[in-house]
Amino acid sequence: MDKDEIIKTVREGLEQMVGVGRTLVLNEEDRKIIAQLEEKADQMTLMGLGRGDNKGVKTVLQRDVIIPFQTTMEYEWPCGPNVVLMHDGKVVGEDIDDADKLKSMEQNSECLVIGNIVIYDKSVLTSLNCKSEPLVVVMPPKPCDDVECLPHVCNATLASPSPPTDEYLKERMGLESEHGTGSFLLGFDFECGCE
Repeated sequence: MDKDEIIKTVREGLEQMVGVGRTLVLNEEDRKIIAQLEEKADQMTLMGLGRGDNKGVKTVLQRDVIIPFQTTMEYEWPCGPNVVLMHDGKVVGEDIDDADKLKSMEQNSECLVIGNIVIYDKSVLTSLNCKSEPLVVVMPPKPCDDVECLPHVCNATLASPSPPTDEYLKERMGLESEHGTGSFLLGFDFECGCE
């Protein structure tokens, strides 16, 4: 199977997933622009908590092929955590999508719950000052089993782009920014030696 056929198969597979709209294959210029947008986004304060580190997008940018895709409210996000809070190299919080677990965390006096983000030890926040390491908001790469299982595909990885990259991707796909729509990045390699 040639590379164009593999890409076509992956795009068709993506477009059949619930909550996925338009797809596009990115070129080298797109990769450079996204790397710059993400670098700037990493320097901004995220959620008022600290600087960003979008490890997901950085991983996807290493792949042979990058396909952004539009998502709607029906799109099922990969299993969490999708946001991990780090301080001094340790995990100090994350997003939780289990309502019961969130409720129990709200009852714990050590924890701070902000929406679906849990900080496990709120004393970490009070210890932050201009001399300490900032919190790092990590967006980890996620596996994409629906694509990984396709023939001639390896290292299928999903990433959630920063807001500036999301806007860029929507523009490249010819989409309006509508409430409830977003974008994800899928990166994959052609066959590799991981078997």
